[in-house]
Amino acid sequence: MKSIRFIALLVILFPLAGCRSRVVKVDLINISPQPVKTIIVDYPTATFGKDKLAPGETFSYVIKPLEKGKMKIQFADAQGNVHTFEGVSLHKNDEGWINVKFTQTAAIVGFDITVGDK
Repeated sequence: MKSIRFIALLVILFPLAGCRSRVVKVDLINISPQPVKTIIVDYPTATFGKDKLAPGETFSYVIKPLEKGKMKIQFADAQGNVHTFEGVSLHKNDEGWINVKFTQTAAIVGFDITVGDK
């Protein structure tokens, strides 16, 4: 009886063994000598953010794009001035990485994305 249960469990789990989720790792990196604040990263169907990045600090977050659209990045510099930038275009099932490096006046985006569904 135990061997039948084990075989049934293997039959159920075997199709799941090849499944993987396609995601994009996003690193927010403060390369300026002052903090950046109120960081908002908007991408198709979702948003994430970080209250504050100290000088030299990195914050990593994993996203799963579900639709096609542009990434938008907003942050405030040390004086409270708000800056807005457009990032890369994302597609459903994209995978790879995006680095967003913050100065006090800019968000510099680098990326390596394997494009999913167009």
